[in-house]
Amino acid sequence: MNILLTRPLIDCEDLMSELFSKGHKIIHLPTLKILSANMEAIDTNDYDIFIFTSTNAVRNLAIKNNKILSSCFCVGSITEKFARAKGFTNSFSAGGTVNALKNLILNSSKVQKDSKIAYICGDNISYDLDKELLSEGYKIKKIINYYSEKIEDLNNENNKLIKDYPPRLIFVYSKRSAESLNEIVKKYNLASLMTQSIVKCISINISYEFKKAGWKKVEIFNSGEEIFEIEKYQ
Repeated sequence: MNILLTRPLIDCEDLMSELFSKGHKIIHLPTLKILSANMEAIDTNDYDIFIFTSTNAVRNLAIKNNKILSSCFCVGSITEKFARAKGFTNSFSAGGTVNALKNLILNSSKVQKDSKIAYICGDNISYDLDKELLSEGYKIKKIINYYSEKIEDLNNENNKLIKDYPPRLIFVYSKRSAESLNEIVKKYNLASLMTQSIVKCISINISYEFKKAGWKKVEIFNSGEEIFEIEKYQ
């Protein structure tokens, strides 16, 4: 099966390797460039709870102390894996969506209304988790520790791959990534090939970007379940 992946290589290298081993043809088309905000190191003792909605948030987190006692809540198992490697041993993982993460936090005995919560994220998010939790009466501080820039150019190799092997499945993980992909498709006149693909988005807000642009087959999936999603079409 022809599959297009839009994440940076560091976030999808293992998935690419597994898909190659299963005989799939992969087009790697990163749509975002991730830049660190060069934030000041955080003393984790200042917060009871940390929330991470992406691996980039964990990867770009600077901390002062090595022994972390704070609990952390992660959007999915991959983000939790990164958090545990960072030193967050008291971690909890949701089912891969921010809405599931919100429900996990609201129903956790670890999180109290007076808990000091740090929400670590990028500059462009598709779900205002901090505002949702503030409306529920929680004390939360949003800390942006990375920025994302859209990649709007397509190299000759990927241009040829898309034309020779139009992707059946495309995986997209953020609203900005969706915007970037739509701009690439328009710029390089690929709509007739690409808009017939099945686009897998991790949220409804992301899916709207494709529906507005005329894509016919747009579906929602949980990050980390790419292999399961692919097997549904074999």
